[in-house]
Amino acid sequence: MQPTLVILAAGMASRYGSMKQTESFGPGGETIMEYSIYDAIRAGFKKVVFIIRKDFADAFKAIIEPKLAGKIQTDYVFQEKDAYLGGRTVPADRVKPWGTGHAILCCKEQVKEPFAVINADDFYGADAFVKAYDFLVNKCQKDVCAVVAYELANTLSENGSVSRGVLAVTDSNEMQGVTERTKIYRENGAIVFEEDNGNKEALPENTRVSMNFFCFSPAFIDLCGELFPKFLDENMQNPKSEFLMPKVADEYIKGGYGKLEVITTNAKWFGVTYKEDAPTVKASIDALVSAGTYPASLWK
Repeated sequence: MQPTLVILAAGMASRYGSMKQTESFGPGGETIMEYSIYDAIRAGFKKVVFIIRKDFADAFKAIIEPKLAGKIQTDYVFQEKDAYLGGRTVPADRVKPWGTGHAILCCKEQVKEPFAVINADDFYGADAFVKAYDFLVNKCQKDVCAVVAYELANTLSENGSVSRGVLAVTDSNEMQGVTERTKIYRENGAIVFEEDNGNKEALPENTRVSMNFFCFSPAFIDLCGELFPKFLDENMQNPKSEFLMPKVADEYIKGGYGKLEVITTNAKWFGVTYKEDAPTVKASIDALVSAGTYPASLWK
């Protein structure tokens, strides 16, 4: 069955301060996710599903649809705060939707095939899409999914600390678990993560981390639906609580639902966690265009 690319684009971009999903970074006015879509098409993907909020759907489609017409099939999923609540009422102080796991659950009606899922505002590199497509076509099953892992040194920001899902990997190259480290940065040449109590611990440069690039069977969407009610029962009154995709992936393994293979790429990730990252991202894309990796205008 032909796999689909799912792009998480419903975030409010609170740290970045604008709608970074549709901001231009390429020399032809391209957004970051357009480079992902371009790489995905080259790898073999024929369909992309955007998870967005309904309130910016028109603006989003006006930017993206003319560029992709005739190049890849598109579909849209709206992640709204009241979706899949099972009769529960959204608390008045709830501002954001319920996180990336909830976003995947919102795909239940549209995505019935194996799929890769990525963030809209992250640049992943062509190698990751080639490997993901190969896995989805040849290996993905209900009980065999995958995570695309990056080397930590290739994922840092020069403008502040980052949060990363640090992967525990078995000798057979399977994900054993993921630990969210919320404050990782470079200090005196070394990479460290800082705990809530201020203690710091060094992390190796080649620590494998998740950048929210996963390869799932549609059964994973069902698992999100299975786990979401319990999350709501425990976290409904916490306005900042999030039902996160990596947490569901962790339960997928530890609950005996299946295994997650680790697909390692040495591609350099970059993204716009902070507004100050934008010039670096633009320069990185310009360098790739100059090197011939991408055309100066992706869609012409």
